[in-house]
Amino acid sequence: MREYFWEDKIYYRTNEFRSEKITLVFVHGVSGSSSAWLPYEKIFNDKYQNKYNILTYDIRGHGMSKKYPNYADYEIEKFAEDLHALITHLNIEKFVLISNSFGALIHLLYLRLYRESVMANIFTSPEIYLVKGLLEKILRPILALLRVVLKIIPFNPKPRGHVDYSRYLNSTDWEIGRNWADMKNTGFHPHFYSLKQSLVRGQEYLLDKINVPTLIIHGERDSMVPIENAIAISKKIKNSEFLMIENVDHNTVHNAVAEMSEAIESFLEKNLL
Repeated sequence: MREYFWEDKIYYRTNEFRSEKITLVFVHGVSGSSSAWLPYEKIFNDKYQNKYNILTYDIRGHGMSKKYPNYADYEIEKFAEDLHALITHLNIEKFVLISNSFGALIHLLYLRLYRESVMANIFTSPEIYLVKGLLEKILRPILALLRVVLKIIPFNPKPRGHVDYSRYLNSTDWEIGRNWADMKNTGFHPHFYSLKQSLVRGQEYLLDKINVPTLIIHGERDSMVPIENAIAISKKIKNSEFLMIENVDHNTVHNAVAEMSEAIESFLEKNLL
């Protein structure tokens, strides 16, 4: 995997692209970075090296990508535009889109805008609140208040680095060490401005319009986005596949690497290869 920057805005990594291979594009979640996908890069690049082109990147405000100061800079449309610009820059015509947590919001808007380029979808722990839960009700007023508070807190525009998630294997949803490492690496403004986007009312997901193979993976014990939401999503997407990973919470991407990679490979083999 090699590292690049697109227009000094977006940090990304790719292996050597070949036209005959299927391209996998990975989108991480809030306060994460492309380093969340490092184990998957190794699996799909090394173990399955003759099958896939791989693209991972840091979404705006995260990791080594450019940070922006205002709430409007983190509207989902901006994230989707960044992804499209990167896809266009790399001349990718068709690809499989794989998203985790908050990345699902970027994923779904991208489908609305550029559906013809996505040949299959994989959602892992999607942060989509179709079923209202207690945490969602608590977070909404807190994040609204934080949006006001952040206007008076100094903004640090300096890009950070990448968290080494191998230090936090088997950490829980509320693991203080991992969450603080994420937040410190991302910064308060990108973290809370992005998080608030998942709770914007009246979002249209158009799940019933999705007509390509789709896999949804969710942890049985997710305390951030209850599994009922993922089940509701799978029921709205025609002919989608749903996989529950037992005894795992919201951190499927970190704590269920073997199960996730095997499920993704099986899904791709069955539907695309």
